Formats: sequence, C-alpha cells, structure tokens
Amino acid sequence: MDYLESILLGVIQGLTEFLPISSSGHLEISKAILGNTLSNKESLLFTIVLHSATAFSTIFFFRKDLLNIFKGIFLKNYNESHDFSISILVSMIPAALVGLFFEETINSLFDGNLILVGSMLYITALLLFLSDFLKLKKNEISFKNSFLIGLSQAIAILPGISRSGATIASAVILGIEREQAARFSFIMVIPLILGSMVKSILDHGMSFENFDLISLILGFLSAFITGLFACKWMILLVKKSKLYYFSIYCCIVGSIIIYYS
Repeated sequence: MDYLESILLGVIQGLTEFLPISSSGHLEISKAILGNTLSNKESLLFTIVLHSATAFSTIFFFRKDLLNIFKGIFLKNYNESHDFSISILVSMIPAALVGLFFEETINSLFDGNLILVGSMLYITALLLFLSDFLKLKKNEISFKNSFLIGLSQAIAILPGISRSGATIASAVILGIEREQAARFSFIMVIPLILGSMVKSILDHGMSFENFDLISLILGFLSAFITGLFACKWMILLVKKSKLYYFSIYCCIVGSIIIYYS
C-alpha cells in the first residue's frame, strides 16, 4: 500500500465514520476499486489503526462532555451523569452480544460482497429519509430508548448500513431532540470501538512486521483530522434536518454498486 492510498483510506474512514453513508461499506468499495493487496493480518492492523483514529477524534471532540460525565460519576449523589453512563452501557448490549456470538458470520460478510453493501445502503437511505420527515412526540434518552438505539447499532454492523445514520435516525424517530441524538450516537460508540480493537489484538495479535510505519501514521492522521471536521459537520446537518441529502446519496451509490456487481 502506497502513501496516497493510506491517506485516501484514512480520509474515507474519517468522513464515513461520522457522515451517515456507512464507513464499512465505503471501505469495502474503496478496497475493491484500489485493489486490496494486503494480507489478512496487514488489513486487520490497518483497520484497527483507522478505527482508533476516529475513536480518538470522537474523544477529542467531546472531551468536555466526557470530562463532565466522569466528574459526575464520582459524585456521591445520583445525577444526570449516572443516567447517561448507564444509558451508554445499555446501548452497548445488543452490539456486544452480536459481536460476541456471531463474529465469524459477520467477518465473512466483509469480503468484497458489494451486492450486500448496495442493498444495505438502501436501508440506510430509508432510515435517513424517515428521520427528516417523521414528526413524533418529544422524548428523552431513557434506558428503554437507549436499548432500542443500541439495536440499530447492532444492525449497523452489516456493511452498508451506516452506524451513525442508523443510531441518529432511530433516536430522532423515537422523538429525541436532534442535537442530543447526534451527541449520544457519537459517544455511545467509543467504548465499542475501543473494546473491539482490544479483542481483535488479543485474538489475532498485532504485528508491525512487513508494514510501512509511515503508511500507518499517514492513515491515522488523515482519519483523525477528517473525523474532527466530519463530526462537527454532521451535528450541524442533523440540527438542520438535512439528512435526506445523504438518503439520496446512499440510493445512488447503492444502485451503482448493485448494477456493476
């Protein structure tokens, strides 16, 4: 993998992790176009690096919120920080169970199956469209709603379904205020990404042999910097009810993929 490909894949990861167009789907498309010459271990290492970059960009962007949450957790009196933390834990349950018991099945789907990616992009498009036009009763991030949003996150493990799109759309459809829905969606994925990274390293090991360190650094930096801009942009778009633009985009890309596959 040359340096330009590393930067390009980092930019794609940084944008698509936050924009509701499916990071896994676009990475599969990009690998198919560029030609994936990496071995399984090298591909896993590069994927871990890119995901760690977007996880750290999320932590950096929401550093004040996270700091306030951690401060609140250690207060003796029960408060909003305790509620929020429990909600995050509840939201993790569906995806954690799916990842734990269906890992091999899920991994088999990430093998250039572009027909599946295109089909799942249609589902992403439908969710985004509904989130902009359905008007439901105002609601809060309760433990029940957290679990329902977590179910969307679990389904979004499939390549082509946007995690941010599915979780934000689900939260908005449930009646949760738009900015709050985006904030919860981005923060709730941090423990899962970090946990998934640790599990992958423990299961498969992490070797830097035969891999250009500069390529890894360029991929990390491009994903981290792009992720910061994409996160801020996405929150603004959610507030302005502009997700249907991405719905149109997902339909177009999904149709092109299915046609050419």
